Amino acid sequence: MPKSIAPADDLPATNADERDDPGASQTVRALLGLRQMILDGELAPGSRISEPALAVRLAVSRTPIRSALARLADEGLLSALPTSGYAVQAFTEADISDAIEARGTLEGLAARLAAERGASDRILAGFQHCLDDIDGLLQGEPDRPVELDDERFLRYIELNTRFHQLLAQACAAPVIQRLIERAQSLPFASPNGFVRVQANLPGAHRVLISAQEQHRSIVEAIRHREGSRAEALAREHARIAHRNLRTALNSRDALALLPGASLIQENRGR
Repeated sequence: MPKSIAPADDLPATNADERDDPGASQTVRALLGLRQMILDGELAPGSRISEPALAVRLAVSRTPIRSALARLADEGLLSALPTSGYAVQAFTEADISDAIEARGTLEGLAARLAAERGASDRILAGFQHCLDDIDGLLQGEPDRPVELDDERFLRYIELNTRFHQLLAQACAAPVIQRLIERAQSLPFASPNGFVRVQANLPGAHRVLISAQEQHRSIVEAIRHREGSRAEALAREHARIAHRNLRTALNSRDALALLPGASLIQENRGR
């Protein structure tokens, strides 16, 4: 099972405009570098961020560092200090559960509206292509499930991301789509936040197949204009992340696979 993939692959990096604008390259480098340092545990929860030290470490000026800090604060990885500046944010189990619940609720709303309003042919075709590609990725011989090596694992993350993007777009409501994108940027709330943990559990292939069946059922409900069913299925789908969160917190081996695990406080309850 894959264990060598950079944690930043699971979190939103930059939007298309940032990647295409040469003038934004320093900000992109600062954003990716700082996010990786936080998720790798190089910056401990509660530690104050030093702009000059980061500028030297990441070989950029302080202006892109400030932009990166503001972006990561918006994502929730940093918190603004009353006396100015930022500190690395810590999270409890309850914080993470709430973030997952927020994403599931919003995706459920998007699924219901998509079903009630009718998803476009383009969206439905996109869903079908995505389902077909995931089927091809997970398909193996009946008694010998396919093994997710690094290449397949990265491809699964890409396709899973695509499915959830289509789900956000399907309701044709830009306001809701933006809310979902914001919810997905919260630490550990991404649809791929716990995929690495999930892929290394016993019976991982069966779990991924089950998740794919949920994908298929959501699309079927949207296609048949079954709003309440689509909403319930999408919210239930997010509960996979709740289960994987509990698994990660109860196992050192599983926790080691979770990007940003060092940000989770020992006091895991409310």
